[in-house]
Amino acid sequence: MSVFNYQVKNTNGEKDQGRIEAENEQEVRRYLGEQGLQVMSVSRSAGKIGEVWKILSKSLSMIGARDKVIFSRQLSVMVTANVPLLKALRSLILQTENAALKAIVGELAKGVEDGARLSDAMMIFPNVFSEFYVSMIRSGETTGKLDEVLSYLADEQEQDYELMSKIRSSMIYPAFIMCGLIAVGFLMMVFILPRLMEIMKESGAPLPWTTNVLIFVSGILSSYWWLFLILVVVGGIGLRILIQLPPGRLVWDSMKIHLPLFGKIFRKIYIVRFTRSMSTLLAGGLDMVASLRVVKDVVGNMVFKIMINQTIREVEDGNSITTIFKESPIIPPMVVQMISIGEETGQMEQIFNKLTDFFSREVKNAVAGLVTIIEPLVMILIGLAVGVMVSAVLMPMYDLASQY
Repeated sequence: MSVFNYQVKNTNGEKDQGRIEAENEQEVRRYLGEQGLQVMSVSRSAGKIGEVWKILSKSLSMIGARDKVIFSRQLSVMVTANVPLLKALRSLILQTENAALKAIVGELAKGVEDGARLSDAMMIFPNVFSEFYVSMIRSGETTGKLDEVLSYLADEQEQDYELMSKIRSSMIYPAFIMCGLIAVGFLMMVFILPRLMEIMKESGAPLPWTTNVLIFVSGILSSYWWLFLILVVVGGIGLRILIQLPPGRLVWDSMKIHLPLFGKIFRKIYIVRFTRSMSTLLAGGLDMVASLRVVKDVVGNMVFKIMINQTIREVEDGNSITTIFKESPIIPPMVVQMISIGEETGQMEQIFNKLTDFFSREVKNAVAGLVTIIEPLVMILIGLAVGVMVSAVLMPMYDLASQY
């Protein structure tokens, strides 16, 4: 995509200008025309905001969810306190600790200073400010309620961040134990067991099948451990590339929502993202179809995205939003029933809010229950690993020692 500068006249005849990202000039003119604006000029940007910052914004590891939450809350507080937008952004440049985000906020300030709307300036950084975020900011600018929209976005981001933080913190202990078990097992197989196995083989005594298997695996790892590490790294990189491609992403996302134990939690997390985003967008003044088009990329799962695309076509044809949801096994019947009630009563925003609250609690309870289940499973796994080591190593050594 390229960045274009534009000048337009609104319905009141007032001139406005800004920047927007698009494939070509025709797409820019079509988009501005759909907004009811009279296009005066469109030109490709020389890239002052440009490619360096686009590349920088794609490094998501540099800008975490916590940084985005803090930015949204600080900007919300300043705008609500009637601080001019440009002054608020310049103030945030000084207060932002993350170097990458500081640079991007600086570019936002430059864009606003040059006459661009905040939403247009944010479109330059799609990996930092999602389409959902930009759409909400644009609705706030259009309705003159930017302070309310920013406050709403800050609240929503904080709730989502809190939910994901609780999930991650609950999984730290089991993940730490499993990583430690794998690391210790690898070190033993590569550096310790080969020496012990040599003693056993030299004794000429018959060895159990578990010991022979352990000797075989240990021999391969001790001779080709470097190849094993290379395969792990290459496999990890290859998997990451594969899941970026649409077919691979579809398979990966489908696997996630059908995993034992974890699949149910993933489905509920995606439902929370869907309902929360729909509630926010409807509150921001977007209609049902426009909200669905934004939400399909917010949910973060290809299976849900395909389902939402099908739902968009059904709604455009005048059918119920629940038409596709009813046929999907991954959507709980409660969701379908509640949305149907919302359509009948005209209270879709409130219904989505209720569903968000309910499934957020469900996710928290499910994670807590999963941790309760995983801890004994980890202990059982450790016990099995110790049992294998005892039967394959210590028992033959005990039998060998008893012969003398």
